[in-house]
Amino acid sequence: MSYRVKIYIGISICLTGLVLSFSAGCEEQQQVKKAIDLYLDGVMLRELGENEMAVEKLNSAVKLNDRLPLAYSMLGDIYQEQKDYPKSAASYEKATELNPKSFEDYFNLGRVYRIMKKLALAVKAYSRACLLKPDHLQAHINTAECYYEIGDFNKAVVVAGRAGQIDPNAGEIQIMLGNIYESQKKYDQAISSYKRALEIDSNNAVIMTSLAVVYLNTNRNEPAKELLISATQIQPDNGTAHQYLGYCYLRLDETDKATESYSRAIEINDNDWEAHRGLGVAYMMKVIDKSNEDEQLKTELKARAVKHWRKSLGLRPNQPNRERLLKFIQMYSK
Repeated sequence: MSYRVKIYIGISICLTGLVLSFSAGCEEQQQVKKAIDLYLDGVMLRELGENEMAVEKLNSAVKLNDRLPLAYSMLGDIYQEQKDYPKSAASYEKATELNPKSFEDYFNLGRVYRIMKKLALAVKAYSRACLLKPDHLQAHINTAECYYEIGDFNKAVVVAGRAGQIDPNAGEIQIMLGNIYESQKKYDQAISSYKRALEIDSNNAVIMTSLAVVYLNTNRNEPAKELLISATQIQPDNGTAHQYLGYCYLRLDETDKATESYSRAIEINDNDWEAHRGLGVAYMMKVIDKSNEDEQLKTELKARAVKHWRKSLGLRPNQPNRERLLKFIQMYSK
């Protein structure tokens, strides 16, 4: 018998005594005892991997006695594993109603609501979990991420800050703060957070790319280029890094390198609409380059540019500056 089962049984014995002490008559006591027995059967079946049979036993238990928080908690666990998230959430809700001090049930309830994209309810559940365990790192991280996904950046920063106090060396918190500050266009703070994340994890190509994007947003092209080159060296299949490197090279008037980077991004992910659009721009910059006097080459480059712009619009029809791109396609298709 596993340690977990022993714990469940020990708690169940205590629960049986408690519930029986509040039961008025002998018949009611027998019903409670039967419910506990069914719950214990469910625990054993769960341990054996017989989840369907365990669910039957647990549901029978709560029909006989609807004040068994552990039964609802286990139903929540099984339904979550089965990806039946509405039933899982309902079970955890009942468990928290009966046992409002259960951190695990609130934490799991938050997870299930987040999977269901019910972020306001997820925040509510996670926030309660944070109150029950103020030093629980993941509960605070999850709460902050939900606030971020909702778009409540101010609360996301507050909760992420608390998570940072719990573990100052948790890089994911600094990454999250960087993301939040970037969304708020607080670029200096975003840079500080991403730099701190890189201090913790110096070879993380994703963090390098995120920091480089902020540098691009603040016209710091050279440091952005250095970071993106490093990111692509560490992670050669990082299409996002190649795509931003292409954009960086365009800004620096290094058109050949921009073409190479965008082309590599498309090799990695042919559905990258930004890379197709950028590659079209790179080809067109070669067309208008005064040093290029090869008319046949110019014609070929125009055709390539139009091809990639059309591909970009096909992938993302409602992209920013769509009308301008359509105008260019019409102009250079002649």
